[in-house]
Amino acid sequence: MLESRKVFFYLSERKKHVTKARAGKSVTLDLSFLFLIFLALFLLFGQSILAEEVPTAQEEIAIPKDSVLPVPPTNVIAKDIPNDKGGAITISWERSADDGGGAKNVTGYEILRSTKRDEGYEHIGNAPPGATSFSDNVTKDKVLYFYKIRAISPTGTSESEPSALAFSKRQWFDFSRLSLFILSLIIVFAIFYFIEKAKSEKGLFIRKIAGLEAVDDAVGRATEMGRKIIFIPGIMDMDSMQTIAGVTILGRVAKLAAEYEAKLEVPVSKSLVMVTCREVVKEAYLNAGRPDAYNDDMVYYLTDDQFAYAAALDGLFLRDRPAAVFLQGQFYAEALILAETANSVGAIQIAGTAMPTQLPFFVAACDYTLIGEELFAASAYLSKDPKLLGSLKGQDVGKFIFLLAILIGVVFLTLNSVLGLNLPDLRELFKGI
Repeated sequence: MLESRKVFFYLSERKKHVTKARAGKSVTLDLSFLFLIFLALFLLFGQSILAEEVPTAQEEIAIPKDSVLPVPPTNVIAKDIPNDKGGAITISWERSADDGGGAKNVTGYEILRSTKRDEGYEHIGNAPPGATSFSDNVTKDKVLYFYKIRAISPTGTSESEPSALAFSKRQWFDFSRLSLFILSLIIVFAIFYFIEKAKSEKGLFIRKIAGLEAVDDAVGRATEMGRKIIFIPGIMDMDSMQTIAGVTILGRVAKLAAEYEAKLEVPVSKSLVMVTCREVVKEAYLNAGRPDAYNDDMVYYLTDDQFAYAAALDGLFLRDRPAAVFLQGQFYAEALILAETANSVGAIQIAGTAMPTQLPFFVAACDYTLIGEELFAASAYLSKDPKLLGSLKGQDVGKFIFLLAILIGVVFLTLNSVLGLNLPDLRELFKGI
């Protein structure tokens, strides 16, 4: 009986143990199944879940939790712009200590303005990073302004202390051009001095200009040969200074032609030049006492076209074979064509122009050439008028001063560069000119 109870107890306990073991194994299988499901979900959606939950490094730099404001600009100074017409104030400052890199790197500056020190500031402009100045060009003269500079960075903004009050005003004199004013006074004084000297019996020394000295010889040669004098005042209109200078020389040539009873023709390419030349020639004949010898047909119009005008003149040279040809004024590509054709018929040629590209052709093909300013000095040289001579000599004084300043400046710069001296820079003295 006892043995049967032990067997029953053993079987009961064994059954319980097997049941618990099966229950534990079932739980283990369930946990393993759940783990496999979680692993599969992680492999499928884990990357997107982490991307949403974990902030990137860029976001952490853009909005750090411990961000602070940038260091504000300092030493803001506002003052009126000198030597101007008013309505402008320049603002300068020392840039922020954070202008140069890092999380608080300044990306720009905002300029603020107000008529009150502690309130009412409004935006008037922006400046890039690294800037230390700004010009406010929309101010009202004699109105007091205060300025602030706001540093802008990814972490926020910070404002400087207000500047001292400033206002714009109009200046009567531009002192940056003081050297030009002094030089102008010297030239004006020299002109009046030489005019008075030219009026005196002593007169002025004017170097001889071969081309103008030869005017009398050219007209006399045409008179002796009984052939024409052809005067060409360039191809430009009366708004050209070279044309005006050429017409002035025409007055001298026409007066000599009237006195010597030589034949004069003035073919032109502009209608206004034709009218002007007719008046000049008519007055010259009147002054020479030969108004009856003047005829409007002496001055005539050909064409406005450049090369058609040159072709007409070449035909005129070949048909009439003039004894003297004057080319005085502004010329372009037709210069060499005219000079070569006139040279081929044996005419004496006196040319004059201020065109650097045409001067070599005139020098090569003509007998005499007025170079550059000699053309403009012709009126004073031929007329011997004291006012014109005085003006000419006064201008020479100004040219001498400029040439002397250039020479001294070159010497000073050379000595500073070679010997390391600290001689003054004359460019600063003449920068207003």
